[in-house]
Amino acid sequence: MHKETAYIIVRMAIGLSMFGHGLVRIPKLEAFSNGIIKTFENSMLPEFLVIPFSYVLPFAELIFGLLLILGLFTRVAAIATSIVLLSLVFGSTLIESWGNITSQLIHIAFLVFVIQNIEENTYAIDNIIKQK
Repeated sequence: MHKETAYIIVRMAIGLSMFGHGLVRIPKLEAFSNGIIKTFENSMLPEFLVIPFSYVLPFAELIFGLLLILGLFTRVAAIATSIVLLSLVFGSTLIESWGNITSQLIHIAFLVFVIQNIEENTYAIDNIIKQK
């Protein structure tokens, strides 16, 4: 019981963080994208890659965060979120934003916990689907 409780707390924490990131960015998507483009203008990453990523990122955060909150496709959502965060780590290194990497790595550590302990994912829509 304690492991299941710990699991849902971690899953909800990472899910809410990701969901919240997307939720606040989508209404100001144009400004968010312009800020990302400006941040990466002197990096080695070409603008033709930065622009689409800056528009997709908030939706990925929102969707994957919601899936984690609900416990729906939990393992896939955790892996997909990890891929998003790994891309953010890479981007942070390109602009030498070392402070951001710490937060991104903490998020990844939570996701590793979610993936490694998936059998504790009892409070989840995934389990309702399995029962049918």
